[in-house]
Amino acid sequence: MSLATVPADFLKRALSLAGTAGADLASTLEASGIDVESLDDPRARLTPEQVTAFTQATWQLTDDELFGIGASPVPRGTFRLICLSLIHRPDLGSALERMADVTRALPVPPITLIPDEQSTRLEVRVDVRDDAFSPEFVDEAFRLVTDFELILLHRFAAWLVGRRVRLQAVLIPYPEPEARFAKHYDAIFGVPVTFGSSVATLEFDNAILRAPIIQDEDTLAEYLRESPNLLLSERDYDSTASAQVRRVLEMGARGRTCTADEIAEMLSISVPHLRRLLRQEGTSLNALREEVLRDAAVAALRRGEPVDELSSRLGFSEASAFRRAFKRWTGATPGAYR
Repeated sequence: MSLATVPADFLKRALSLAGTAGADLASTLEASGIDVESLDDPRARLTPEQVTAFTQATWQLTDDELFGIGASPVPRGTFRLICLSLIHRPDLGSALERMADVTRALPVPPITLIPDEQSTRLEVRVDVRDDAFSPEFVDEAFRLVTDFELILLHRFAAWLVGRRVRLQAVLIPYPEPEARFAKHYDAIFGVPVTFGSSVATLEFDNAILRAPIIQDEDTLAEYLRESPNLLLSERDYDSTASAQVRRVLEMGARGRTCTADEIAEMLSISVPHLRRLLRQEGTSLNALREEVLRDAAVAALRRGEPVDELSSRLGFSEASAFRRAFKRWTGATPGAYR
């Protein structure tokens, strides 16, 4: 089970839009173990397993891989068909070219590749339903589908080549959201994101496009069977300092007992250099430690682990200290969350 968690806001937006479009998703929430009232708290977190269960149930209910909010229905199996058309290509560049060709013939947002000397721009033309819906619905649907498409394309590219796909730029064609949401975008894509562009764009260094495809039809079948779990939980094979520190904390899972000296030694750098790298990436050791503890706690409570055992395992001196920290992280007590 992945330790990563997902901000509840993404699912809340999808739920609201699908409901407006006429889909009753109450049963999918219940089947996923998600309390709809908890989605109103901006600090609420969900496990990738919860979001995956909700997404798969919604796909089955709506028979639409864009939840009924795209410009036209996207029948289940469409993404699989696209993947099968490109999985045997020799490298990432030719795979994206094949994807661009296929998307022009299917009811999905079309992709265009624009090569240049040093980099290649991948543009996605997103369109959503606007029949008899308010401008607010259309605007929110456009944002959601745009986010979903860009994250999918970036992380699927990384999965195809089994390594991090560093982006040169990310352009998003809507105004910058509230600060509490905007800060997630740079972390998701690993590069400062520019809002207010004319078209949704990922810009790749041409060198990564020559990376060989290491997946095959068997690994693709597993990837699709778990979809979108890997999309939500994988960290893009990230090699940044913050990603490496987080992996050390996750693997150690001793939370507060893993010191800065120990982490720096594992990464073969000095503590001052480690702190400097993390500052450059807009984070800190304490912030990453809190994120890991929060995500581990959410996943453990989801599994039913007792609070006393969990608080001790995560390095808290007493359960009351863990309860206070959990409420600070998520806005709910462990008991209320469970």
